[in-house]
Amino acid sequence: MKKFILTACLAIASVYGMAQKPAVKQDGIKPVGIIKNLSDSALLDVVQRQTFRYFWDFGHPVSGLARERSNTSFDYGNEVVTTGGSGFGIMAMIAADHRKFITHEQSVDRMLKIVEFLFKADAFHGVFPHWLNGETGKIIRFGRKDDGGDLVETAYLLQGLICAKQYYVANTPKERRIRDVISWIWGETEWSWYTRDGRDNLYWHWSPNNGWAMNFPIRGFNECLITYILAASADRYPVSAEVYHRGWTQSDFFKNGHTYYGYKLPLGFPYGGPLFFSQYSFLGLNPKGLTDRYADYWEQNLNHTLINHAYCIDNPKKFKGYGENSWGLTASDNYEGYNAHSPDNDLGVITPTAALSAFPYTPEYSMKALRHFYYDMGDKIWGEYGFTDAFSESKNWYAKSYLAIDQGPIIVMIENYRSGLLWNLFMSAPEIQNGLKKLDFKSTATVSPKNK
Repeated sequence: MKKFILTACLAIASVYGMAQKPAVKQDGIKPVGIIKNLSDSALLDVVQRQTFRYFWDFGHPVSGLARERSNTSFDYGNEVVTTGGSGFGIMAMIAADHRKFITHEQSVDRMLKIVEFLFKADAFHGVFPHWLNGETGKIIRFGRKDDGGDLVETAYLLQGLICAKQYYVANTPKERRIRDVISWIWGETEWSWYTRDGRDNLYWHWSPNNGWAMNFPIRGFNECLITYILAASADRYPVSAEVYHRGWTQSDFFKNGHTYYGYKLPLGFPYGGPLFFSQYSFLGLNPKGLTDRYADYWEQNLNHTLINHAYCIDNPKKFKGYGENSWGLTASDNYEGYNAHSPDNDLGVITPTAALSAFPYTPEYSMKALRHFYYDMGDKIWGEYGFTDAFSESKNWYAKSYLAIDQGPIIVMIENYRSGLLWNLFMSAPEIQNGLKKLDFKSTATVSPKNK
């Protein structure tokens, strides 16, 4: 299983390249430099607003979808948009509408553009590829044999689309159309096809040219939990509960039960792995009070974050810059290319999204990191789309790049900390409640908006 996760990360690394040509941007929300003496609430506003510019100003002008990254990947040019990152961007746009960074009419128009584009875009048994051409809707292959459906990226996209269906509820032609197209996309997603002829497992990829050649069964515990939740929740092409219990939970790295730095970790890799494991699936899926027969997911995600934080303070490899105000190991760009950073794969690289997307779990520690990143390091890592992707003080390296999959969770998880907005939307969907019940999940969460 570990080999599978590392293989997936290396596949990402192979295409998240090092070319430096910036893509064309649109005009929109005005960026701001460092502002002194901000309150916590005002600083969160500034970070959410500026980070949202990645999806608003830099979104593809034809499709409205999120570009993969701010620097082009090898020779693919400026047309590459990412399905999973666009799901994060949709959720970020809902938060921006809620915060009045844009008008509701603006968000409706952009959302309508997105769903109309997806309505016509390439899909494979209803499942979108990892990358699309943002102008034509045709697939851009992610790897030599990765030229078909990507079930996990589609799950991230649908997590955002379900939130949008719950948010754009006005009885107007535009919002009705948004809901209708999302319902069609949701209904056409053939989750059951991706069990590979009815096996007790979901598979990550299928291609009309290469079939099941990539052969990646999706097993936990990692960032893919949302895939099984959605697959069980589907109306037309669902998977059975046995696929979850006999597939997802059967890897060598599902159960853990060990204690690290005084924190017991119910599931996953030693020390928890990169922090995006506790973030990507939980942008919409609310871990508060969420349990099944295997874990309490608030305990899982909280302790995973606390272990990562404690490791950075301990800093056993003595990297420069680590400490209580500078922490957070997750997948990101680095001085060599791209890697899934974690306590057992530590290269001295701090990635701001790791600590900032952990706000719901560790608000005090995340705020300390935010103030350090903004006030102490802002001249190196704060830019037009918020914080750049990563840095290594040991190597005196500071990324110039921004990635959709790293910028989006910052906005969304800060909003979940502040108001519970995306959690409330996603968990309110009847199909999600049915899917959770089917898999024997229980949820006792009642999130009261704080609107800080």
